[in-house]
Amino acid sequence: MDNFKVSVIVPVYNASEYIGNTLNSIINQDFDGYEIIVIDDGSTDDSLDIINRTLENIEIPYEIIHQENAGVSVARNVGIEASKGDYLVFIDADDHVTPNHISTLYNGESDFSLILYVKEDGDKLIHMDTYSEDMISTEDFIKKELNMEITFNFFQLMYKSSIIKDNNIRFTPGIVYGEDTEFAHKALFHGSQIAINNEVTYYYVQHSESAIKTTEYRRFGVIKIFEDLADFYNKNNKSELANLIITSRIPKAIFGNMNFFFHNGYDFDEVLGKMKELDLLTKLSRYQGDSKFKLKIRLFLLNPRIYYKTWMKLKNSI
Repeated sequence: MDNFKVSVIVPVYNASEYIGNTLNSIINQDFDGYEIIVIDDGSTDDSLDIINRTLENIEIPYEIIHQENAGVSVARNVGIEASKGDYLVFIDADDHVTPNHISTLYNGESDFSLILYVKEDGDKLIHMDTYSEDMISTEDFIKKELNMEITFNFFQLMYKSSIIKDNNIRFTPGIVYGEDTEFAHKALFHGSQIAINNEVTYYYVQHSESAIKTTEYRRFGVIKIFEDLADFYNKNNKSELANLIITSRIPKAIFGNMNFFFHNGYDFDEVLGKMKELDLLTKLSRYQGDSKFKLKIRLFLLNPRIYYKTWMKLKNSI
């Protein structure tokens, strides 16, 4: 078969503890007409052996690509280039999906479709937002994301392959935090509608080795991602979206990541120094929106140390 309905792209790097379970969840789909593309990004453990053993006797078409370590963005891009499906689905090597993941996403008509996910942390499941619509325009969805009215992750989506390939949309190499947000935004910009199904079919596994938990101050790198997106929207005559990024999404991202560092015991002076180095205090002051959140920002900017001490006593109650 030269063409498939869906290509499932799985980047892998040193995921021997999880990849077998991940691949088995993909193999056991109640859906016909899909291929599996696994990109081994130079793993130094036995991930590649597990991949080969897991896939060698299956009837589902698959391709295993081995490359020198170049990062998850490059691995996903290699998967996109190799894909033959009408739609693309991304699943990370330590996550897993329910047997109806692809069939719930696929309708063969809409530019994008979306399902719900939960965060799996040991035995604990953290349920994310549900959506009130069963169909939404991509522009309305982008606005809700930029205003942080919804929580969203790029792997919730099924992407029409032609949108990705015809517009040369790829993940930016070398970015540790936020590369998937940039990819999803640019993809959505080139589509029209998203079909939404409020069924949980994706399990996003949290563990001590997760990239998000080891990025340190690189979490602030997402600010540059959003600034680049603002430029992208301005160049494409979407100044309203660009303004939302500057006056809402960036300040909220700064404040949220700052509190993440405080909550996880990072030194106050070190965090504040990094924020000053990146000129984040100026960018934080540009917030326009909810008066309660604006007051939090104003109190912090007025006296960061007092805010920090009060926050550490009361945590998220201020």
